[in-house]
Amino acid sequence: MTSFNLAPEEKSRLLEAARSAVQKAYAPYSGFRVGAAILTNMGNLFTGCNVENSSYGLTICAERTAIVSAVAQEGGDNMRIRAIAVVNEKGTYCPPCGACRQVMFEFGRDAIILLQEGDSLKQVPMAELLPGAFQLG
Repeated sequence: MTSFNLAPEEKSRLLEAARSAVQKAYAPYSGFRVGAAILTNMGNLFTGCNVENSSYGLTICAERTAIVSAVAQEGGDNMRIRAIAVVNEKGTYCPPCGACRQVMFEFGRDAIILLQEGDSLKQVPMAELLPGAFQLG
């Protein structure tokens, strides 16, 4: 698998969009606000934020919110993730949970994941983030 290359302006655009999405998060229970932004192979940008629920199992993460929005707009058979940025309100390292990693893999096996901590940017290929991902067939 080969990861997509990202231009510096694409990285900046993704991180800025993810930071903006953090402000829309609904996190009254954990206080942990997360934003995500994805860039699709069609060049479109979609954002998402975490949306908590008093029944914790119904909470949806920022990454999956962004992916569901992209699928709704581009269609599941067409949408592929080139890159996804994930940030939180505190500016600390915020790797995706296991469920998000599996959904990200479904739509972006070659995607690049951008994770920021302070001024440091970590760029991780999907295959490294989720080795041995579940696949049917």
